[in-house]
Amino acid sequence: MMSIAVAPVVLKLTPELAGILLSPEEFDAIEDCDDLYNYELVHGVLVVAPPPDIGEREPNEELGHLLRSYKEQHLQGAALDLTISEHSIRTPDSRRRADRVIWAGLGHIPNTRREQPTIAIEFVSASKRDFQRDYLTKRDEYLRTGVQEYWIIDRFRRRMTVIRGGAEPIMELVIGEQETYSTPLLPGFVLSLAQLLAAADAVKAAERS
Repeated sequence: MMSIAVAPVVLKLTPELAGILLSPEEFDAIEDCDDLYNYELVHGVLVVAPPPDIGEREPNEELGHLLRSYKEQHLQGAALDLTISEHSIRTPDSRRRADRVIWAGLGHIPNTRREQPTIAIEFVSASKRDFQRDYLTKRDEYLRTGVQEYWIIDRFRRRMTVIRGGAEPIMELVIGEQETYSTPLLPGFVLSLAQLLAAADAVKAAERS
């Protein structure tokens, strides 16, 4: 009788597993990983990548600080329910890792495994592959899951692109380096793009010194 090979159960995510096939349920069940890397499930395939470099991490931290200050100090800050960095957004066959996500307007702390974020944010990476992913692929996937706004913060082009879903046609806004952005999802919150770009510039300059 012919024997059928059974794929081993994956208990820990490591770089060596890049390219293996997993179902979303199998991916979700794995609780351990080599945390020097980031992991995504893309159409059933495990994708392993190095963590974001300092040019993405520092403006992300700055944005997190601005959002928490808004929540704690602004009269309308209660609109922000939660913001976290490095969060997996669930699609039917993928688990896409967003640099930052925001839940807003719910009136409660969300169940982050079940409730999709209101806003997804990506800080563009240097490679062409990542550029395609951030501007096109993730945009379509995020909006299909119910994400209401997608922010693409691009320190290379010195601009921020905002895509608003939920209506046809989809609205796209481009925010210049010296401009600010406000969203009805976070009443009273004003984001200075220059402040985020300055945070990225400072740490990259320090690396070169």
